[in-house]
Amino acid sequence: MSLLDRVSTLLRANLNDLVEKAEDPEKLLKQIVLDMENQLLQVKTQVAIVIADQHLLEKKRKEHEQEATEWRRKAELAVEKNMDDLARSALERALSHEQLAAGFATQAEDQKHEADNLRQALRKLEQKLSETRAHAEMLVAEHRRARVVGRATKARVSAGPDQDNAMDRMKSKVRQTAAESAATSEVMVTETLEDKFKTLESQDKVELELQELKSRRTASRS
Repeated sequence: MSLLDRVSTLLRANLNDLVEKAEDPEKLLKQIVLDMENQLLQVKTQVAIVIADQHLLEKKRKEHEQEATEWRRKAELAVEKNMDDLARSALERALSHEQLAAGFATQAEDQKHEADNLRQALRKLEQKLSETRAHAEMLVAEHRRARVVGRATKARVSAGPDQDNAMDRMKSKVRQTAAESAATSEVMVTETLEDKFKTLESQDKVELELQELKSRRTASRS
């Protein structure tokens, strides 16, 4: 595949279609951008080479045209000196250089056409590369966001109704434990009050008996 064919393939590439079919979209996008950067560098290098060749062909054309002009001048000089054979040889050399100059002119024109095509491809590739970089950044962001959403959804699914039921059972257990603790506290408080009243009653009995003992002792002394 020629350089321009490879560039044309890259220019026609549809990123969305490629990303949808790729196992690793981020890796694919990075590779596409890298390929375009490499092709861009090759096109720039090729443009420089073609332009340099064009200049060289133009130089060769001018040199042969100058040589043809010089040999025609010599042919005229030989004619003035009645040296027809020498004039004939000079004209032959002039024609040869003119043919070479025409050949180099054709090659230079073809090279100019090639350079124009490469320049046009270079401009399109530069524009495509800029658009691809921006598009790739957007697609990578979308892909990463989709993965995050997918993981979150998966986590919710894995949690599922079973985990919700477990949470409900845990809440019920906590409430039951709290109720039992409150009831126990109430019982303990009630028992404590009863004990206090029993203690007071017991103290009253002790005091009454003590007073009776003292009364009887006083009466016996009298």
